[in-house]
Amino acid sequence: MLGTLNGALEVRGIRLDPEDITAEVEGINEIVDRVPVLTRIKIHYRLRIPHGSRETVDRALASHASKCPSARSIEGAIEVEWTADIDELPAERGEA
Repeated sequence: MLGTLNGALEVRGIRLDPEDITAEVEGINEIVDRVPVLTRIKIHYRLRIPHGSRETVDRALASHASKCPSARSIEGAIEVEWTADIDELPAERGEA
C-alpha cells in the first residue's frame, strides 16, 4: 500500500524523498479452528509533506486503499486498517 500511496501522491504532483514517506506494518494472527490465521494488517504511515499540500495528501490517503492491488486482493479475507502521522514542512522564506 505504501507504493500505491506514493504513486497517488506523485500523480498529484507531490514527490516525497524515501525518508519522507515510511510505514510500519503489523500483522495480527488469530487462532481459527486451531490454526493461526492472518486476520488483520495495521499500517502506520509517517509522512513529511511540503507546505500547503495537506488537503491533497488527505485526499490521496482517503482513496489509496481502494486503488491498491494488494489490498484489493485480500479484501474480505484480511482486514486492513491504516493511520498516519503527517508533518507538514514550514513555508520557505519568501513564499507568499
